[in-house]
Amino acid sequence: MAADPAVPPSLGTRRRRATALAIAAFLSAWLAAVVVGAETGALAALHLPLIAALVALGIAVPTLGYAASGTLRTFVQELGHRPLMLLHIWRIPAALLFFWYGARGALPPTFWILAGTGDLIAGSYALVLAFRPETARRYLSFHVFGFADFVVAVGTGLTFTLLLDPRMAPIAALPMALIPLFGVGLSGATHLMAFHMLWRGVGMRPRPVRLAAPMARG
Repeated sequence: MAADPAVPPSLGTRRRRATALAIAAFLSAWLAAVVVGAETGALAALHLPLIAALVALGIAVPTLGYAASGTLRTFVQELGHRPLMLLHIWRIPAALLFFWYGARGALPPTFWILAGTGDLIAGSYALVLAFRPETARRYLSFHVFGFADFVVAVGTGLTFTLLLDPRMAPIAALPMALIPLFGVGLSGATHLMAFHMLWRGVGMRPRPVRLAAPMARG
């Protein structure tokens, strides 16, 4: 596969560290904004469809950053597929949170059942694959399912949000707000990054070379 001319062949230690710090600062600021917005009631004061727009923005911003920055693409590609996949294990506790809210009647049943079940399967799948050898096919199957789950969950949530269903109010308060306004954006973006890496054939760790045992002399 031809190399991407806009991507540096490799990041030096200093540049890799600076990129990691920039990503950490961005994610910390994003997380803090969601927490503050939920705690102060600023998110709850928004018209519900604006929450849906923020969810879409959370996916778009990291994805556009990856598309626009050769340095960021190289960083993610050097990080590799496995960390991107392991990130999605967070979807297991997210599923349990959906089930807890759903059992209390605090979310529309169609929404929490689809979103919770899909997240539980996706997170469990990532956990299982963490103990399996790396193959492009396994990563592709995970990201196809995981992204399809996001499409279903976000689409269902968006439908109820646009219908102004009052049972969607918890998505603007903690801890539920962290799922659509932080976790979905970050995870959705990593799905798209992984698809690009798989398409280009990058991000896989090289397999160790096994040396043949020397022949015994008679």
